[in-house]
Amino acid sequence: MATSWPISLNIFNGAETIAKRVKEMTGGRFTIKTYAGGELTPPLQVLDAVRQGKVQCGHTASYYYIGKSLALVFASSVPFGLSAQQQNAWLYNGGGLEMIREIYREQFNIINFPAGNTGTQMGGWFKREVKSVADLKGLKMRIPGLGGQVMSRLGVNIQVLPASEIYLSLERGAIDAAEWVGPYDDEKLGLNRAAPFFYYPSWWEPGPTLDMLVNRNEWENLPKEYQEIFRTATYEANITLLSQYDTLNGEALARLVAGGTKLVAYSQEIMEAAQKATLEIFEENAIKDAQFKQIYKQWKEFRDKIYRWNRVNELSFANFTTKKLSL
Repeated sequence: MATSWPISLNIFNGAETIAKRVKEMTGGRFTIKTYAGGELTPPLQVLDAVRQGKVQCGHTASYYYIGKSLALVFASSVPFGLSAQQQNAWLYNGGGLEMIREIYREQFNIINFPAGNTGTQMGGWFKREVKSVADLKGLKMRIPGLGGQVMSRLGVNIQVLPASEIYLSLERGAIDAAEWVGPYDDEKLGLNRAAPFFYYPSWWEPGPTLDMLVNRNEWENLPKEYQEIFRTATYEANITLLSQYDTLNGEALARLVAGGTKLVAYSQEIMEAAQKATLEIFEENAIKDAQFKQIYKQWKEFRDKIYRWNRVNELSFANFTTKKLSL
């Protein structure tokens, strides 16, 4: 299994969970060796390695590959999209996974499985404050996916870097800002030592799913029993990684703030400009890409329905129970 992640970060646990559980459930007869990003293939080329059969499977994020298929962004996360639980609902019960799998099957000879989620991420580390859209113009920032396209439209110069390169790029001034995951993994990377301002929320990654990609030839060669064991292990990884992040991130954020990190909310102006640019990009992509249009239409209908429901149940509850809490 190739991955896009350093072993030192919690995000690698999604891959490790799958390998561990597959081995345990087969009494050691079915084993998977996990590798950090860069060991078998460059971190952002896992899809190619799986498609070409260089590795049997890979753990990655589908939005890294929108240059190959725009619609793959929906498999992970889109700006102003779905939370982790909303994303799971769409994938498992709302028809999303079937649509994504059709793309992977037709274009890449791959079958994919949701295999982890980081929860709503943070909005990145900045060397200086950004209070307005004007402050964003000309900044060099590490940010992938459609979020990067939106930031680009707001005047930011975008770079897509693997985790291993973010700290040095930020510390040495090659970039002015960077987003990764959230407090726990960002602290591990040392990003708080390279930039003082920590922004929230990550409007571009409200609930990013990580994908397990499997070469279809290899998948079809597995006994049916092993396929079901593998499938079950990905469900476990999807649930446990999110639970880990929800536990670890709050503790890490408290440490960062106590250590001098300046926690800052994006201004209303930036949020509204980003949302406007996002909707424009959605419509433009739907015009030029038939697959994107097909998934976007179905996804949008699901999003609006679940937004209405969660506004009644979860949001009303959260607003009441947290209104007296300080950051």
